[in-house]
Amino acid sequence: MEPLWKLLYLLEPAPVTLVLTAVAVTFGSALRALNYGKEMERNRDLSEASITLDRSQALMIPIMSSCSLLLMFYLFSSVSQLLTAFTAVASASSLFFCLSPYVMYLKSQLGLPDPFVSRCCSKSFTRIQGLLLLLCSGIVAAWLVSGHWILNNLLGISICIAFVSHVRLQNIKICAMLLACLFVYDIFWVFFSERFFGANVMVSVATQQASNPVHTVANSLSLPGLQLITKKLELPVKIVFPRNLFGGVVPGGNSADFMMLGLGDMAIPAMLLALVLCFDHRKSRDSVSPLDIPSAKGHKYIWYALSGYAIGLVTALAAGVLTHSPQPALLYLVPATLGPIIFVSWIRKELAELWEGTMPDQNDKAHLTEV
Repeated sequence: MEPLWKLLYLLEPAPVTLVLTAVAVTFGSALRALNYGKEMERNRDLSEASITLDRSQALMIPIMSSCSLLLMFYLFSSVSQLLTAFTAVASASSLFFCLSPYVMYLKSQLGLPDPFVSRCCSKSFTRIQGLLLLLCSGIVAAWLVSGHWILNNLLGISICIAFVSHVRLQNIKICAMLLACLFVYDIFWVFFSERFFGANVMVSVATQQASNPVHTVANSLSLPGLQLITKKLELPVKIVFPRNLFGGVVPGGNSADFMMLGLGDMAIPAMLLALVLCFDHRKSRDSVSPLDIPSAKGHKYIWYALSGYAIGLVTALAAGVLTHSPQPALLYLVPATLGPIIFVSWIRKELAELWEGTMPDQNDKAHLTEV
């Protein structure tokens, strides 16, 4: 154990930036999920609003994640270029999804003409959407060439927001089941995998760098400027910050020079935040007494969950500093986020409603259509 004064490291720029970014991303993901659901319902496009996980699907996530982790552990070098190509496509589409609302808002505010230019897969495609797609593709191309950690974080955050917006949970019961399984999953692969596989599987996969197909192609064609294209890439499945945030850390350097947090440590708690945010939205909308609204705004479940997430993340970082070893973040994040929600809802006698969940009825959909 390190002396407690080592915890002062958490006040340095890199840990503070990591915590603030993670909290902002989880809240932003939940808010985007709420707005996206309302947008799809308003457009009567309910079939594409989200994928709602049932109990069996939620239980399959830790199993499939474990299988994927083992495949990455043993076969990463063989499939790294394929993974990079797949990740590039997913990153471009996720970034397009995240930027679209802001571009459409600017278009409406400025009154810009936006004619349709084509229809692809039964979807209309406008000129501004085409320009936005080119911009997103350009950002992904810049990441493929430079491998810069800022671009890596941008793409990772986009993937997290898109995932939370499209994959939903029905109720707290299924959410608690999923979180409990991932709680065990994270602890096993971080603390106990070395006993069975000879190495810390989670850490090994998280710190591996993928081969850059752009560098491979440029090298085979003997293209000039090859030295400017990074050979290895950090895939945007995590956010990373240089430990010396304001120093001259070279992109693509040693992974030990970076602090990192996996996307799952943001996306999974964000699914819980999205669930309670939708519940808060429905409860505030259903308030019949004006006197109920101010109190509801001050005591929404989202703030308990978000505060718990921040506390859990700081605790995980503190444990890592004191033990000088990697920590499974969900070990701290699951009880810190789920615990306050269950306790507060039990005190308010709303636990049964949250536990079983309530699907929006026709009146709710009609109300959302009018918003």
